[in-house]
Amino acid sequence: MSWKLDSDRPIYTQLIEILKIEIVSGKLPPGSKFKSVRDLAMEAGVNPNTMQRAFAELEDLELLRTERTSGRFVTEDAELIGKTRDAIASAQFDLFAEKMEQLGFSKRELVDFVNKKVEVESDG
Repeated sequence: MSWKLDSDRPIYTQLIEILKIEIVSGKLPPGSKFKSVRDLAMEAGVNPNTMQRAFAELEDLELLRTERTSGRFVTEDAELIGKTRDAIASAQFDLFAEKMEQLGFSKRELVDFVNKKVEVESDG
């Protein structure tokens, strides 16, 4: 996992974002076992309590489940994973569209720009 953390925002929210992306992208497949809080905290270079707080939030969102004696696992709820992925993508698109609007792009120009970039990427 890439643990690029920014000191300008709460660390636990960044951990949640990183772990959500790992789940919705399939890097942490449905049903897969999570590393322990302590192991992931050490890997990320954060306090275990901070990682525990991120885990608790992921459990509240039902993206993570705890089995008493076996540890923590990624949800197997494909619909929830898909909805979470769509919500993250939508938020990212809204940020992008807002920046493009600040640059003076109309909606039509934005669509044309994206189409052109996608064509270039698929040709390359």
